[in-house]
This record gives sequence, structure tokens and C-alpha cells, in this order.
Amino acid sequence: MIDESLRSDIITASLLPTAKKIDMDQVFAALKKIFFFDSQKQFYSQHFPDVSQEEGMQFRPMRKSDLKAVATIEEQSYPFPWSLGIFKNCLKVGYSCWVGEAEGEVVAYGILSIGAGEAHVMNVCVSPLYQGQGYGREMMLHLMEVARNHRADMMLLEVRPSNKVAVHLYRKLGFNEIGTRKGYYPAGANKREDALVLARML
Repeated sequence: MIDESLRSDIITASLLPTAKKIDMDQVFAALKKIFFFDSQKQFYSQHFPDVSQEEGMQFRPMRKSDLKAVATIEEQSYPFPWSLGIFKNCLKVGYSCWVGEAEGEVVAYGILSIGAGEAHVMNVCVSPLYQGQGYGREMMLHLMEVARNHRADMMLLEVRPSNKVAVHLYRKLGFNEIGTRKGYYPAGANKREDALVLARML
């Protein structure tokens, strides 16, 4: 159902005298609001693509000023997070470090080690507040493009078998299991969890 106040905005704009210039930005803004309230998204995607198009994330290289936000996302996402110092070292040694921004804030990050034709995904994460919106896939696709631009032929990564969502995403992106690393991850109570090693050609 369309919110009545939003419907009023559209009707008011449509009834303006023809001699008076209609503010189309105002009309599109109202339509955009309707798009988010109306379940018929396919209709608006077809007839009003400029209104319904999602902006997605904006990517840029990670900066020192991002480290606090990145570390906060890491701590919110994992029971055994990387420390702030690890992220600082990744920047210092020259790893390919990226952040994804949405709504004016850092919501995701990815870190690549690239060399000898191989790209290794060291860390990739999306803020819990923004998960389920496809940002993880966007970040991975961006990292794959970065790796290609650095002439990498293959990309590999490690993932916990218990992280079903991540495993499913990587498989959909064409990664295949090539091995395991025994006891790679801490798992609490002095236990360790193996890592699946996944790879794909670029």
C-alpha cells in the first residue's frame, strides 16, 4: 500500500497548472519514497529506473583514519577479531586494503595480499548493521577486479566451515575447495577450528 501522505505529494504535483513548471526533482523524490513503501518493486524498476536504481557501495582505498571504524566492525562481527594493530600493519606493509561506504559511512572492508600471480583474501567483512544487502558479494567482486588489475591469475581464501553464509557466497562466486588448514582458527575453550581453503581462477 502507498502511504497516503506520499500519494498526496504525487497528486498535488500532477494537478499543477500546465503553465507552471513542475519541479520534477520533487516528483522523483516522492516516487522514490513510494518505491520503498510499495512491494511492487519490479514495476518501478521497469518504468522508473532512475528512481528504483540502488546506489550500492562506493569503494576506495583504506586510510589510517578508517582504522577505528574498521576495527569496530571487526569486533562486532567476530568472536576472535583482528586487533587494531593488525589492520595498521596491513596498511604499513602495503597490502591492498579497501573500504566500502554506504550512506556516508564505512560499512565493509576487504584486504588482499597480491604477489606472484596470486591474490590472497586476508579479511573481508560487512558491518552487522548492513548484512543481508549484497554488500559482501559487492566487496568480493571488487577485490576480484583489483586482483585482475594486478595481473593475478588466481584468488584464494580461508573460511570457517561453520560460517555457512560465507561458504555459500564464495561457492556462488565460483570458488572451489582445494584443501584444509588444520586448527587454523581459534574456537574458544582452548579449541581450534579447521579452515576450508577455497580458490578460483581469475
